[in-house]
Amino acid sequence: MTRRRSVNWSRVLVYGLLPGLALLLAMSAGMLKWKDSSIRDIDVARSQSVAAAMDSAIAVLTFRFDTVDRDVAATRQRLTGEFLNTYTQRTQEDLAPSAKRRRVVATASVSGAAPQSVTPNRAVVLLFVDQTVKTGDEPAAATGSSVRVTLDKVGERWLISDFDQY
Repeated sequence: MTRRRSVNWSRVLVYGLLPGLALLLAMSAGMLKWKDSSIRDIDVARSQSVAAAMDSAIAVLTFRFDTVDRDVAATRQRLTGEFLNTYTQRTQEDLAPSAKRRRVVATASVSGAAPQSVTPNRAVVLLFVDQTVKTGDEPAAATGSSVRVTLDKVGERWLISDFDQY
């Protein structure tokens, strides 16, 4: 006759169920911490990219005929990728010579900004921009436009990689 062994439920609880429950709680806490960190990273990226988009859009659209070369050089530090190449070519071939010849002064301001999409390394920001352009002795002309700015995070800086003005 075989003797039936009784189950010691207190041992099952202490050596099986409680460690499993502790592991499950630790994994849940880790997952929540990771999720919270990801949300914070996106929030930081959102605020930094919107601020960079506003400042850089103003730099792209603001220049003076007597300082246009210096203005363009400073603006190039805010750009990256193909947009940097396009901006460099257009300013050297068209903008700078025309601004100097016609004595153009352009100033821009951003009246509104909203992030369209943001990841920790890339953002698309919509801007409402007001620009005033004065040519020579003529009266200044004011215009408003919408701009979609795409930024890439390069190192610790948000740089414009695309600039679509509507």
